[in-house]
Parts: sequence; C-alpha cells; structure tokens
Amino acid sequence: MFRRLSFLICLLFMSGVSMADARLFAMEEFYLDNGLRVIVINNAKAPIVKQMLWYKAGSIDEPLGKGGTAHLLEHLMFRGTEKISGSDFNKILEKNGADVNAFTAQDVTSYHAFIDVSRLELALLMEADRMNGLHLTPENFALERDIVYQERMQVVENNPSAPFKENLQRALWQNHPYARPITGEAEEILSLTQKDVEDFYRRFYSPENAVLVLSGDVTAAEAKPLVEKYFAGAGAKKEKAETPFPELPKETKAYLQMKLPHISLPSISKNYAAPSWGRDKEKVFLLAVFSRYLGETEISYLHKKLVEEKKLALSVNSSYNPYARSYGSFSINAIPAPGVSPEELSKALDEEINEALKKMNIEALQQTKKRMLADLVYLNDNPADAAYIAGMMASLGLPLQEISDYENNLQKTNLSEIKEAVGELLTQAPFAEGILLPEEGHGA
Repeated sequence: MFRRLSFLICLLFMSGVSMADARLFAMEEFYLDNGLRVIVINNAKAPIVKQMLWYKAGSIDEPLGKGGTAHLLEHLMFRGTEKISGSDFNKILEKNGADVNAFTAQDVTSYHAFIDVSRLELALLMEADRMNGLHLTPENFALERDIVYQERMQVVENNPSAPFKENLQRALWQNHPYARPITGEAEEILSLTQKDVEDFYRRFYSPENAVLVLSGDVTAAEAKPLVEKYFAGAGAKKEKAETPFPELPKETKAYLQMKLPHISLPSISKNYAAPSWGRDKEKVFLLAVFSRYLGETEISYLHKKLVEEKKLALSVNSSYNPYARSYGSFSINAIPAPGVSPEELSKALDEEINEALKKMNIEALQQTKKRMLADLVYLNDNPADAAYIAGMMASLGLPLQEISDYENNLQKTNLSEIKEAVGELLTQAPFAEGILLPEEGHGA
C-alpha cells in the first residue's frame, strides 16, 4: 500500500479553482497538550470517517541488526492491551462494521480504520488505548514473529527479482538506513526478542511523535472533545525521538548486474538519491513536473521516443518519490525490446533523458502541469485518499499551509529552475544502475 506514495496521488487540488482560493481539502488542525497533532478533513457526502494514526517511526529507526522490528511491532499492535485481550481488537471493530489495517514503511508506520461516523468514538477509544497500553505475552510475540518471518519468505524470498532489488537498494544507499529492507532480513527477524520490540514501542509510540487524521463526516469542533477525552491521557509530552541520517557521498556511482532464475525478461533500473520533503523541499515540485513529463505515462517523452519511435524498449517509465525524512528517490526503469541488449538500451536512455531536458519548453511545461491537475479531480470525493495524503505529509513535518498550497506551488514552477534542478540531479546526485538478466535457460 505504501507504494501509493507516487506524486500523483498527493499533488493538489481540483482543477478549475481560482488561484486565490486554491486549497487541498477543507482541513483544520489542533494540538493536544501532550504534543499529538490532529488534522480533521470534513467531507459530509457519506456518514463515514477514515481514521489514520501515523507514527513518525519506520524501518529506518531500527537499531543496526534489528531489522524487522517496526514491522513486527505493527503486527503486535493488534494483539491486545491491558484492557482488550488477544485478537479482540480487530474483532470488536469489524463487528462494528470497520475496515481495519496498518502498514509499515521506511519513514512511518500507520494504523487506519474506515468506520461509520456513529462508531468513531469507539475507534478513537481503542486506538488511544494501544498507544501506551500494549500488552505483549511471550506466546503472542512468538506467534507474530513467525508470521512476519513467513511473510518475508513468501513475499520476498519467493519473488524472483527480490535479490536484485534489495542489492540495488544497498548499492545506492550504502551505509544509510534506506539500504535495509523494510521487512528485515530473515535471520534478523528470527533473532528479534520481545524486549527489542518493547524498547522500540516505548521510544517512538507516543503522542508527540504521532499525527492523527480524521477524514469524512466530522468537523474539528465535533472531533476535538472526543480526541481530548481519549488521547489526552495517552502519555505525557517528552523529548522527540530523533534518528540521525548519514550524508551520502555525491561521488557515489554504483553498477550492478545480476543473473537470476525464473526471470523472463531483462530489465534496467537507474536510481538517484533525490531531494525530498525532508530535505531540499523547494526542489520537490520541480522534479515532480519533470518526472511526469519524462516518463510517467504512455504520452511521456521516453515512451514516445524509445517505445514508439525507436522501438528499443518494450516499456519505460520514470518515478519520483519525495516522501521521505531523509533523501527522496528518482528512478527510470525499462525493459529492452527483443534483440536489444540492456547495455544498448541503457546508453539510449542516457541520451534521451538528456535530450528530454534540453527539449523541454514552456508549452511542454504547461501541458504537463495541466495533466497533473486533471488527474486529481476526484481527490476531494475520497476521504481515504485525503487522510492518506494529509497524514503522510504531516508526518514528515509539513505545516498545514504547505499541505494546502499544492496548486499554487505547482503553478509557480518555471522552466529554468526545473532544468537547473534536474541537471544537478543527473550530474551530482548519488547514483546506482542495475541490469537484471535471465539465467540461461530461464528467459523468454
């Protein structure tokens, strides 16, 4: 689910709204004395509410050698508190019609419920209860650790391309925590102890390190007394738990080639450590516009040139993820056409990326902005997307004004600044390229 983080789903507001009134959703916010930030997005079209509690803690906050701690804790958060035993957390909410789930990412962990507005108080009560009342037993810990280990084996170890993706990730991020898999390594998961998880819980799961988002048929005036009733006692405000991040050497240039069984087609992946909301946020919109122009759709520059005209690739795309506390990522991925070597396509990619930057003009820029706006015309109708977008951005520390001002910020991007930012990315950013090949006898 976390991969929904593409810039597409969070860029801005409905087209047709005047610049003076451009806002991303009808958002209000307030803070509790214990530091909990609360964002309320009113949408009265249906009597439902999306509740999302975001903790500013993910896999990058795990101690070295303790990979999988954040993900295992996510599982254990559904295993009961001092007040609610065992697996009753899910049973109670589902009995009341709620759709309940959670996800762990590199920078955050989020717990969410889609529920009838008449059951919102119940959902708030139970979420606040497990913020500081989690009760772990050795039996439940062992059970969930085994489940998390089996997930790793089934979803990652049985994925033919997983070794390539994880090794390429390590090649780019070096000694940065982003080099580690969110799941943790298999041996790390098996070595985790109950104390490891409890230490992580005590350090990061507290009001001042969380953002609560309520999106749907509720106003801030209605939500505030309920939130105060249940979350005010969920712990005192304390010093924020910060995780230091190393700087990547700009001269980092890594190249990886792997041959793996059960791979049907070769592929190429070019990856850059990029500006993000957590650092260099003034460049986020510049790179987002260029990524859309370059390769995010079938009418983008690279698809037209390499798939339709030159027929060197079966597919090619670019993606940009700025949603990070440390570096963001900018990637270009491609599959060579039959008879085209990965090396030939890699060279053509480099040439066409540079040509795309040179040929980008005012007309192309305006068309790209227009398409980015048009993609998002239905966002205001979806409380779930609204909660996801606002919560992710708020958990990265963005003030409400910056979350709301998407359309203005997008419209302010100009050609010279885009070319400067992209030129810097292509020539100065840490970079890793990978080529994945089918093992002999396994290709198409």
